[in-house]
Amino acid sequence: MQNFNKLVLLFFKRFFIVLFLYQVCRLLFLYFNYGSFKEFNFVTFLGGLHFDLSAIAYINLLFALLHFLPGKFKYSKRYQLALKRGFFIVNFIFILTNFVDFEYFKFTGRRSTFGLITASGMENEIGGLLISFLKEFWYQPLLAIGLGYIFWKIIPDAKHFSKDIETTNHIGKQSFLSVFLLAFVFLFARGGVQTKPLKIVDAVKYGNTTQSALVLNTPFCILKTIGKKETLEIPKFYSEEELNRVFNPITVLKSDSIANKKNVVVIILESFGRENVQHGQTPFFDSLIEKSLFFENGFANGKLSIDAVPSTLSSIPSLMNHSLITSSYAVNKVYGMPKLLKEHGYYTAFFHGAFNGSQNFDQYCNVAGFDSYFGKNEYVGPEAFDGSWGIFDEEFMQFFSKKMTTFKQPFFTTIFTISSHNPYTIPAKYINKFPKGKTKIQESIAYTDYALQQFFKSAEKQPWFKNTVFVLTADHTSSEPTEDKFSTNVGKFRIPILLFDPSNPSIVKKSMKNFQQIDIMPSILDYLNLPSKMISYGKSYNDKRDFVVYYLDNIYHYISNDYYLAFDGKQSIGLYNFKKDELLKNNLIQNESEVKVKLKMERFIKAYVQSFNDRMINNKLTLQ
Repeated sequence: MQNFNKLVLLFFKRFFIVLFLYQVCRLLFLYFNYGSFKEFNFVTFLGGLHFDLSAIAYINLLFALLHFLPGKFKYSKRYQLALKRGFFIVNFIFILTNFVDFEYFKFTGRRSTFGLITASGMENEIGGLLISFLKEFWYQPLLAIGLGYIFWKIIPDAKHFSKDIETTNHIGKQSFLSVFLLAFVFLFARGGVQTKPLKIVDAVKYGNTTQSALVLNTPFCILKTIGKKETLEIPKFYSEEELNRVFNPITVLKSDSIANKKNVVVIILESFGRENVQHGQTPFFDSLIEKSLFFENGFANGKLSIDAVPSTLSSIPSLMNHSLITSSYAVNKVYGMPKLLKEHGYYTAFFHGAFNGSQNFDQYCNVAGFDSYFGKNEYVGPEAFDGSWGIFDEEFMQFFSKKMTTFKQPFFTTIFTISSHNPYTIPAKYINKFPKGKTKIQESIAYTDYALQQFFKSAEKQPWFKNTVFVLTADHTSSEPTEDKFSTNVGKFRIPILLFDPSNPSIVKKSMKNFQQIDIMPSILDYLNLPSKMISYGKSYNDKRDFVVYYLDNIYHYISNDYYLAFDGKQSIGLYNFKKDELLKNNLIQNESEVKVKLKMERFIKAYVQSFNDRMINNKLTLQ
């Protein structure tokens, strides 16, 4: 039994060495993303241990078995060397997944899942991006190599096995202990003796919603999502009749006025978050604000580019862990501006300067009903490949302008820019032309603003310009906030959204209405006086309602008037007056004077989620 006991002790020594390395990774994650986690405390790290133990136990169940199996074969040098090497390789691979989020978290605002790491639609860009990422984040491979070297050196070896004679009695005891110890490790893996195994959403128990990513680790998030398709469940908060009284997505737009069939141009600007606007980096965009209907409280529906397209063009919020485009519901029938405007005689086209197939936008365009898709393959113009993503914004936007001149009016077009995406490459001729700003992205933001200015200079000369309404929105915020208020779960979704009609100065104003990407589709149809009946989870700019809904880290985030509510799918976990408390320091969830506000908001978000899940699961996003 002495040899068996040595192996049991050896396994747990190795197990807790891995646990220590997970703490090192958490500290590195905190170091690289400190701006997002300034309010962490001891409880945050205590919660982290809970999730680390679970992940490590899942990963090492097989190694536990291989250490605990009865039998003399375990004591051979060859077996023990293979066991050590296997333990090192498997655990080090999972440890390295934490390194992904040292930088990737800045873009997504959450820990990476299996779906994020293996997302399709990037096959053509991966080579150029990998080289640029290794150049920019050169220190990460060095850190990884250093950590790997230390890990290998401190893994204890199996030594000095005695020549015990293993009797049947010994084998019996070892078998019993093996089962007991495996059950013990499995208990770690499921997170304890509670009714249900530990889940990603349980991270909110160890702090406010902004600390969840620090509590979690990337291996746990990958393990909990590996091999799983997006599968929603329909909560039963309300009967169908009551549900429709609280929230009904069927939107009917009627008009007594004559339809105004202007051309519509939607410009989605990569990473053009609110934190980058009106701070000296975007002089042209700032000037456009003064000529437009500008939504001061504009919000994105997601943290990824792939979320922005269905939200902006189909009024479908991103309320899942996968984007609609890559989820199991990707081929659901949906309304979209292309289909709705085609009913009124519009020609429709989508432009994206990246490689064709990038982000699966071409697939979405087919589902949404666009007549044409123009990507890098269709680009005609001066050589302008950026070396990573596709065509630089200036040249591609000129191509966009010229191409629209060939379209029959009225037309509806969308362009998605690319140059203000990591690695933030700008043409060599413009190096040092634009202000560097406070963060890495801001020079490329300034370049895209210049490209936008050149586009409008060109467009102004075209015969279609004055008969066109332009909508400009960011896809999401950028990776590094410039102020603390942009690090909160409200601030990290703030984006600029404006509607510019060069022939209608009467709409020029700054609106304080809470407005997000899913509001764009009904707003355009309303503005054009086009009678429509559709499923929309947003509302028109003329609507009296003042709500915004988005989703991150398994939490539903709901804004109504001055209040922000965090809802975990079953109960509210945070309530804030975000206009008075921009840093979300004062949680009002237990405040008796705010009970009515909480209950009213809770009632709405429950209905909103139930309606969304039901229609998504049952493919009821269009009217029969």
